[in-house]
Amino acid sequence: MTSFVFILADDLGYADLGCYGGRAPVSPAIDRLAAEGLRFTQGYSNSPVCSPTRFALMTGRYQYRLRGAAEEPMTGKFRGSTEVGLHPGLPTLPSLLRDAGYRTALVGKWHLGYPPHFGPLASGYDEHFGPLSGGVDYFTHTDSQGRHDLMENGAEVERAGYLTDLLSERAVDFVRARAADREPFLLSLHYTAPHWPWETRDDAGIAPGLVGRIAHLDGGSIHVYRRMIEHMDEGVGRVVEALDVAGLGEDTLVVFTSDNGGERFSDNWPLVGGKMDLTEGGIRVPYVVRWPKVVPRGGVTDQLAITMDWVATFLAAAGVEPHPDHPLDGASLVPVLRDAQATFDRALFWRMKYRNQRAVREGRWKYLAIEDDEYLFDLAADERERANLARRHAGRLAAMRERFAAWNARMPRAPEEAGYSLVYTRKDMP
Repeated sequence: MTSFVFILADDLGYADLGCYGGRAPVSPAIDRLAAEGLRFTQGYSNSPVCSPTRFALMTGRYQYRLRGAAEEPMTGKFRGSTEVGLHPGLPTLPSLLRDAGYRTALVGKWHLGYPPHFGPLASGYDEHFGPLSGGVDYFTHTDSQGRHDLMENGAEVERAGYLTDLLSERAVDFVRARAADREPFLLSLHYTAPHWPWETRDDAGIAPGLVGRIAHLDGGSIHVYRRMIEHMDEGVGRVVEALDVAGLGEDTLVVFTSDNGGERFSDNWPLVGGKMDLTEGGIRVPYVVRWPKVVPRGGVTDQLAITMDWVATFLAAAGVEPHPDHPLDGASLVPVLRDAQATFDRALFWRMKYRNQRAVREGRWKYLAIEDDEYLFDLAADERERANLARRHAGRLAAMRERFAAWNARMPRAPEEAGYSLVYTRKDMP
């Protein structure tokens, strides 16, 4: 049976990796994955901010269907909430695979609601090690409110060490355990890297001063940021090596991507914008896939893909049916994995409460609306979104606007009380 490793970076920019044109040699292990498998050039996240994307990743459905995903993103104020989180009764990727005989583990960030009402073990994972909140310090493992947040199977634990390395080590241990028992598995390895605070392995000395202020607005640099990516990349390499040494690599489908576009030190070139934006820099992300048994080496595809597709893809590869009462919005990418040129037409949709943003991607065209302004871009010619073709192609603009409206009418409305959270504004940096 095919096993699965889904590796999710946090706030990684589209061009941070060497295989996506990165300007610094920070990702040899991930670049090797791309050389041994398939790279998507038109891969998207379900949202330009973290927790909504994670709702889509768990359910295989547009996150707008769920109350918790209306928060952009979910914050610590929802500790104890009975409403804002991933409800245990919903079928998820791990619960569907677990029920089909898979061993399931989340190593890393959860960010889908707090105990006692929500948590990884209540939503299909057999085991969990990592933080529950949106971000933690890499050494003190404290969240943005200064609370210690490192959990193991529902209990708070103390572990000394740099969080990226702790997660990598636990993921390797999980792979080795599966090599011993030969159970098929889903390993969700959700790093917090390279999300703030800006700390490398050598920066333990600054961690005590960041308790309760991990947004770290007065710190960081592109050099620190790149080193954080290197630490994560080393962990990815160790996990893949463990798969191969155990003889599991041939029939394990490994995916590497990011939960949204880059933040303040990221490289999104040639894209514009970043986290919180429905411009390409906020939602276009790296997708690297390795599955030696199926995926030819060194492939590149321009197939439009989005985070929730991986639920349909993994279920199809495992021969597991979705829950009939919760049909998937995502599409299986297995045909594209087998043949990078076997692409199919589709439309993708986004909305954000922040600045009332709306977007549609269909073929080479993108409709984008931000507050009262509308844009139409030909991304095949202008992926930087600088040439607004709204007047020249008014009919296409109107048709895509109407298509968005029809899709949006099928989605629940965002609750009035749902909010968005900005880490910094122009007062903090230009």
